[in-house]
Amino acid sequence: MLVTDAPKFHKGRMYDKFRAFVGNGLAVSSGAFHLRQRRMMQPAFHRDRIAGYATIMVRATEDLVAGWRPGEVRRLEADMQGLAVTIVGESLFSTEIGKKAIAEARRSVFVIIKNGILRALSPGFVEKLPIPANREFDEAIARMRAIVHEVLESRRDDDTDHGDLLSTLLQARDSETGEPMTDEQVFDEVVTLLTAGIETTALALAWIFHEIAANPEVERRVLAEVDEVLAGRRITIDDVPRLTYVGQVAQEVLRKYPLWLVMRRTAEEVRLGDAVLPPGTEVILSPHTMHHDPAHFPDPERFDPDRWTPERARQLPKGAFVPFGGGIHQCIGNHFALTEIAIVVATVCSRHRLVPDRPVRTRFTNAAYPNDLMMKVVPR
Repeated sequence: MLVTDAPKFHKGRMYDKFRAFVGNGLAVSSGAFHLRQRRMMQPAFHRDRIAGYATIMVRATEDLVAGWRPGEVRRLEADMQGLAVTIVGESLFSTEIGKKAIAEARRSVFVIIKNGILRALSPGFVEKLPIPANREFDEAIARMRAIVHEVLESRRDDDTDHGDLLSTLLQARDSETGEPMTDEQVFDEVVTLLTAGIETTALALAWIFHEIAANPEVERRVLAEVDEVLAGRRITIDDVPRLTYVGQVAQEVLRKYPLWLVMRRTAEEVRLGDAVLPPGTEVILSPHTMHHDPAHFPDPERFDPDRWTPERARQLPKGAFVPFGGGIHQCIGNHFALTEIAIVVATVCSRHRLVPDRPVRTRFTNAAYPNDLMMKVVPR
């Protein structure tokens, strides 16, 4: 569905509903248009560009932890959400007016994500009901649309490469026609990056700190590796590949807390095993089920970063682990996200331990969200 026969599928019904309010960005588009947009956006996520974004990741994390006080209890999922908004927002918008867009994203983006998923999974009549959730969602979409268009208007005749994601989108040209994206296409991709680029990373970071605190041996190894690699100095992009155990912790969190489901629709007749699916068939894939299959992940509820040692990871069949999807629709920002996770974890752990203040509650939409992840700041 994701790789071998991917051209035979389009995005499914859930994405159709998303398209109505977030546009036809990379996360919801299909076919030739999706391929064109992906090719135009790829330079924005080149390793050289990510090295530039890494400085934003380091500074934003340092600014966050500088405000923590010894013994203070933090609502960590809120801290990680705010941090993810800052990092993606500053990577997108480097100019002065971009600060207004980042502030609006901090206000609105999680309203859009939370209520958007509920809309996508609900019958069509629900979004027409005069209920607070619908009003909040519509107002958040309108505010985001207005501020992003204001930013685009300010950059319309600006050919300067500001080193941000938006510069790359505005300067991108179709390799066949030489045409740039329209303003609406740029808007759709900006909103896609703000939503898809924030939620997954914020969730992963919150669960990482929860699991580190819940597993003393994991914490010991993370702190030891961070101390050895950084030796008391600020992290750089060159340190990220050396944080191998931190990387394994990140992979295990992405395994344990993935999306519940992904939808596709057959664009032509498709055979899956013994089943023949006619065109227009809605198909649901569950990354959560795949990541908890004991055939590939023994004792799947146990948090075990050593599943991701090179030797053990090589034994996994292709497609058993799909935290960023796969094939032509694999998340374009996967390296950005993994770099961000490593930098945030190393920066926090070089200065503090985070100790649970109470048991965490979990709420579910299309993923498991930590709710009231209250953790005490203990300086190292």
